[in-house]
Amino acid sequence: MKVLDLQCPQGHSFEGWFGSQDDYDAQRARGLVTCPVCNDSDIVKMLSAPRLNLGHGVPPVSSTAETAAKDNASPAATPALPELADPHRQRPTDLQGLQQMQAAMLNMVRHVMANTEDVGPQFAEEARKIHYGEREERNIRGQATREETEALLEEGIDVMPLPVPENLKGPLQ
Repeated sequence: MKVLDLQCPQGHSFEGWFGSQDDYDAQRARGLVTCPVCNDSDIVKMLSAPRLNLGHGVPPVSSTAETAAKDNASPAATPALPELADPHRQRPTDLQGLQQMQAAMLNMVRHVMANTEDVGPQFAEEARKIHYGEREERNIRGQATREETEALLEEGIDVMPLPVPENLKGPLQ
């Protein structure tokens, strides 16, 4: 199995798993390799180190002194992961931070897609029926025009636009 680091022209980085280099080339030529964020098929292979699993999942043995030093380390000395949900946090400028944000966004979209019912263009009508108790309460998603969205908000119905990449709109695997 060949794991490749791939990127689209918009800078979205992602992994692709292929049986061989020929499989990757053939799938790319047919337009089957697309960005999971923007669905662009103009994909380039990035430089990456080979991934070798030589340890077979066995953690390295550390010395007693190293273990004691780790146990005595203060929580402040341990670097924390960036809080992606904090709206006041500045956007990361490094590649790792951007990849974390991209992954968080995709996970959020996948969660919404898996836990909502798609009501399509009847979204505004269905949201009103749920809000006014004419239909059972449930999580829905769908399409609404800007005017429909503004009208729903004016009626006190909470809605939020969610950009969904084209390749996530189909059945989830």
